[in-house]
Amino acid sequence: MIDAASDLPLTIAIITGSGVAAQWLAWRLRVPSIVLMMGAGLLLGPIAAVTLGHPLLTPDESFGDYLRPMIALAVAIILFEGGITLNFRELRGTTTAVRRMVILAFPLGWALATLALHFIGGLAWDLSAMIGALLTITGPTVVLPLLRQAKLPPRIASVLKWEGIVNDPIGALAAVFVFEAIHQTQLGHSVGSAALALGFGIAIGALLGFVSGIVLSHAFRRGWVPEPMKAPLVLAAVLVCYALADALAAETGLVAVTVFGLVVANSRLASIEEMRRFKEGIASILVASVFVVLAASLTPAALASLGWQHFAAVAAIILVVRPVAVFLATLGSGLSLAEATFIGLIGPRGVVAAATAGHLSVSLLQSGREDAAVLAPLVFLAVFASVFGCGFAVAPLARSLGLSESGPERLLIVGANPWSLGLADALKKAEVPVTIADTSWRRLRSARLAGHEVYYGEVLSETADWRLEPSRFASLVAVTPNDAYNALVCIEYAPELGRSHVFQLSGFDGPVESARVDDDPSAIAFTARGRTLIRRGRGYDGLARDWWSGWRFKATRLTEEYTLEQCLEDAGEDADFVLARRPNGSISLLGNSSKIPDAPGTLLIRFARQTGTAAEVAAAEAEAADMGEADETAG
Repeated sequence: MIDAASDLPLTIAIITGSGVAAQWLAWRLRVPSIVLMMGAGLLLGPIAAVTLGHPLLTPDESFGDYLRPMIALAVAIILFEGGITLNFRELRGTTTAVRRMVILAFPLGWALATLALHFIGGLAWDLSAMIGALLTITGPTVVLPLLRQAKLPPRIASVLKWEGIVNDPIGALAAVFVFEAIHQTQLGHSVGSAALALGFGIAIGALLGFVSGIVLSHAFRRGWVPEPMKAPLVLAAVLVCYALADALAAETGLVAVTVFGLVVANSRLASIEEMRRFKEGIASILVASVFVVLAASLTPAALASLGWQHFAAVAAIILVVRPVAVFLATLGSGLSLAEATFIGLIGPRGVVAAATAGHLSVSLLQSGREDAAVLAPLVFLAVFASVFGCGFAVAPLARSLGLSESGPERLLIVGANPWSLGLADALKKAEVPVTIADTSWRRLRSARLAGHEVYYGEVLSETADWRLEPSRFASLVAVTPNDAYNALVCIEYAPELGRSHVFQLSGFDGPVESARVDDDPSAIAFTARGRTLIRRGRGYDGLARDWWSGWRFKATRLTEEYTLEQCLEDAGEDADFVLARRPNGSISLLGNSSKIPDAPGTLLIRFARQTGTAAEVAAAEAEAADMGEADETAG
């Protein structure tokens, strides 16, 4: 066991290191990170205590009286980060089903979960209401990986995504309200005075959060804060807001920081995205640390206190309460029975629920509520059960209900032009699904006539976030003639898809042989653009010129007999390999630093000079000319 007095730096290193390592491993294994973070804490705490005779990590002894305020500050930042993602303008543009899930499904689920926890779990009414609020919400950090795993259609993906984003802070706020009510009654206040004190405390917290958000937004708009200091100032302001609210009215800090985040999110700040990404990075480390600490703090006795009635209550909430609430809330919303069933059964509980439960549990135990000892293990049980269950069930359930988009991963092509349409046609023949996006209905005409899925609109708009649903796509390639626009699209979608999955054409317009965008000091910096598509770094002008010269896309499958070396030799030195589809259906765009996969069964798509008889080449050139005329005259 780590000595608390002498090895505090080692304790902190183990907590942050194991938490971040669990997140990285979850990314590699494509599983929800919350499961591995909890698992790391349990291994270091109660599991080690049972198997080794003593825990490897004892946060209570290591941090002493500082543990609770440290967890409280971390949870405050996590709740602010949740609030800053909730933009009410974006919610107004979503479907009726999303609004029903927020307005009706949450209160219905909360009420039914409270009943289940009281009558099945045997908990007191106040604890049932507090835990019920936490177990009703889903978390976007666990929902989004599941959406990619199941390949869901846009409507279902949009409902699940926005439910998690919107209800996450609302559910935590509801739980904090109940906690405030419990706190007031513990102070000996009557029901009336407790309600008055609760209302006063909530008003103080909400007012302070609102004022903090208004002042910060005003300072940013007036240019009083330089850009490099904006994100650190937000972090400091969150901590000050939380501490000041708690000083004015005990246990109101979480209300204040959640309202603070909501105000900032809806203030139309130009730098909001940069602040969100900075906060996501800080929150990621805090989430990892909090989960390891909370899980390691659970004792074998606390875990053993969970009885059959607690397991039954969790099962009822996951399998009965949520499906019923979703079904009743979405009646007449346009969702089919299969879609409502799927949404009802897929509801993984996430980071905010577990972190808030751990913090409130410690507070209630310190105030003398011994029955609150079951709060943290019960919520952890629900998180484990829902995440594991949904993780294993999401793909089979979607297939059984006929809701899964079967086949390989989908590619998003931004920019409709003859070259990109030729690529889309080749991908369609190779059974790789694509979506072509463009702001011109005329340019999309050929794509629509060819049967491709199209998106008409600006991919950088707020509307595209819920209509286009980026989580459906494995990769993006921006192929418009405007290099700066391509770079902007890649930077915008990189946080969602990953920097290694956003590509654009080279911005170099010189000879093909010398196109090296990463080495050109006059080009857009490689840190502010996507990866360069095509290993030789071809630009739009060169590709368009070759297209009109009769170059075309060709698909070749590697076999045991026909290897990559033979394919490269047959293709010639001037052929451009664009994409590889592996035997498992995954796709890889081939950038200027990519290695071409050589496994048998891999399908390679290349852009190369036409070979064949003079008549065949003439026919291809005529086809290109016809396409150009169609693009010019289509309205």
